Amino acid sequence: MSEVLRADGICMYFGGLKAVEKVDMSIKQGEIFGIIGPNGAGKTTFFNVCSGIYKPTAGKIHFMGEDITGMMSEKIAKKGLSRTFQNIKLFNFMSVLENVRVGFHSGTKTRLLDAILHTPTYKRDEKYTIEKGLELLEMVGLYNYRDTKAGNLSYGLQRRVEIARALALEPKLLMLDEPAAGMNPNETQDLVQFILKLKDLGYTVAVIEHDMKFVMNCCERMLVLNFGEKISEGTPAHVKADKNVHVAYFGKRMAMEMAGEVAEDASN
Repeated sequence: MSEVLRADGICMYFGGLKAVEKVDMSIKQGEIFGIIGPNGAGKTTFFNVCSGIYKPTAGKIHFMGEDITGMMSEKIAKKGLSRTFQNIKLFNFMSVLENVRVGFHSGTKTRLLDAILHTPTYKRDEKYTIEKGLELLEMVGLYNYRDTKAGNLSYGLQRRVEIARALALEPKLLMLDEPAAGMNPNETQDLVQFILKLKDLGYTVAVIEHDMKFVMNCCERMLVLNFGEKISEGTPAHVKADKNVHVAYFGKRMAMEMAGEVAEDASN
């Protein structure tokens, strides 16, 4: 598989705070890649560096083989890196279709004057965004909600609409920042199936989560951060067995107790 995104030695400092320290990462085309860690581990900061919101203090970011370090996030998005945020940012009084159509803005040519005068350019873009928006909603299973106001949907469906809007950019990499935050167990399971469907449709997905169970159920490989540093990377089985991960999530004493229980069970 070809490499979609690579981070080399990324550091992000805020004054004396080392939010991210010498983190390397590689995401391959067609995979679901997880970035996990306890609260405050530096996951979102690292995501923000990768997507151009922050310029790293040190290190390089390459996207589709191109050095994008320090490039503006809008320009990176146009190159095919799309993302969502921890807090849902929908237009609640607009329909689901209208929210998704907003995601096509970077591929349209309508300007203010076109919109005021309803020029041929405006009419072409209106037709294009409606048709493509409906196709996208059909593809991700949201077509029946196309005319529903976004604010009237359940939390889980709102998150799916936000992801659908991000897909309007036709991304080469879709980055999801804690998509399961605030969801109940049923909504979380539905989201896992939705992300797996995106993989089946050919998308490459990177997911930030602190919920290890969620990531274990959908990611093929994952990176674990703690206090801004990479402490583990590999398959779910590898990460699950890593003692450094146990310490980060449960504390050193409990991790040792868990290891002791495992050893005791093995001897029996």
